Amino acid sequence: MRIILLSGGSGKRLWPLSNDYRSKQFIKVMNNDKSEEVNQTSMIQRVWAHLNEIDLANSAVITASRVQQEIIQSQLGDDVPLVLEPVKRDTFPAICLAASYLKSKMKVHDDEVIVVMPVDVDADEQFFETIKQLAVEFEKSTANIGLIGLKPTYPSEKFGYILTEPSSNSHSTLLAIDRFVEKPSAADASNLIDSGALWNCGVFSFRLGYILQILETGSWPTHYEELLAQFHLMPAISFDYQVVEKEENIVVKPYQGRWNDLGTWNDWTDIMQNRLNGRGILSEDSENTHVINELQIPVVVMGISNAVIVASPDGVLVADKEKSPKLKDLVESISARPMYEETLYGWYRVIDVDNNPNNNQVVTKRVHIWPGKNISYQIHEHRDEIWTLISGIAEVVINEKRFQVGAGDVIHIESGTKHAIKAIDGVDLIEVQIGKSVSEDDITRYQYDWEESIQGKGSKLG
Repeated sequence: MRIILLSGGSGKRLWPLSNDYRSKQFIKVMNNDKSEEVNQTSMIQRVWAHLNEIDLANSAVITASRVQQEIIQSQLGDDVPLVLEPVKRDTFPAICLAASYLKSKMKVHDDEVIVVMPVDVDADEQFFETIKQLAVEFEKSTANIGLIGLKPTYPSEKFGYILTEPSSNSHSTLLAIDRFVEKPSAADASNLIDSGALWNCGVFSFRLGYILQILETGSWPTHYEELLAQFHLMPAISFDYQVVEKEENIVVKPYQGRWNDLGTWNDWTDIMQNRLNGRGILSEDSENTHVINELQIPVVVMGISNAVIVASPDGVLVADKEKSPKLKDLVESISARPMYEETLYGWYRVIDVDNNPNNNQVVTKRVHIWPGKNISYQIHEHRDEIWTLISGIAEVVINEKRFQVGAGDVIHIESGTKHAIKAIDGVDLIEVQIGKSVSEDDITRYQYDWEESIQGKGSKLG
């Protein structure tokens, strides 16, 4: 058994915390299942922890967009196996790319059972055991695709429904599928539930050779490097529409337990154990109101009930919980750059963006570098940088010369200057970027050997 974890998705359903760089699976507002601590874990971290507990993490790969690479490695570690999509498409091309990776890079056999699941769900241990059971039962079946169907808890209009046929096999819990109904009205959903319909929770199982055959039939390469080169030409379509709904030999394993899609703030607040997350005060008469505050200033809420209030460097949301599903449409026009990002070395938060009298753009950031981590050896052609260390001790490299700095030190880096910094212990600094145009794309990276005791050697990365 192999697992493909889908870490696609971006957007603004959970604005102002979610954006094109930080999708909902990376937001750290969830309690750890194994700890009393709060606000310390994300959905992808919890899914990965569950897979570790049942010894499946070493059988998993994660498919994700390139812009998600650093935040995934930041939250799960540098060694997590990633299949990076060069451009944003949909679940069908993403699954095909991961399948070709398993075949070409990991030498997985065509008969191996593959289970695909999203990382942006909240589920309990029983759900992950059910995935394991699905693979075992599917391997013994003659079906081409297997799904997990969740027993509905209410007549939702946002899920797809699966109608099943009676089982003729007393040795298997897998049921044949009669038909799918996509996002029905509340009234129709209620009737479907009465008929025994299940929610489609986006888990697929198949044999590796099945997907490779689909690629060959569509005249797509099955070798990973070749498919990667043509990935931008693949259809932007979901696996459900392209494969599942066209397949006749398909089964579903029913599941009844905790599983939440968490697609809206209303969904998220339903599972939060604490109504106040971050600095702030929530008055007693603010009933059924949740506050999530990422800022360093307090948020005070008085006499506002049934609301969700979210404050982050990207913006502030005050919304009636029942209206939160419509948030994406309302904020779709907001296109400002993300003001917070997790990286391989730590994180940064944009404090201010302004233009000075000399017509230069000025971007000010608060940067945190974890102990032992470093910002890469690099050059910027169109901006200067000024680093002011707030706390910690670090080594800095400027044009091959290395020296140690600490709190209170200020380093001025002119454009065209090679520079890097490595934290000896945790480092916080203020970075001021000044130039005619300040862009994250204005960067050329070089290799640097930090292990050399006095002076490393830099060479340009291709």
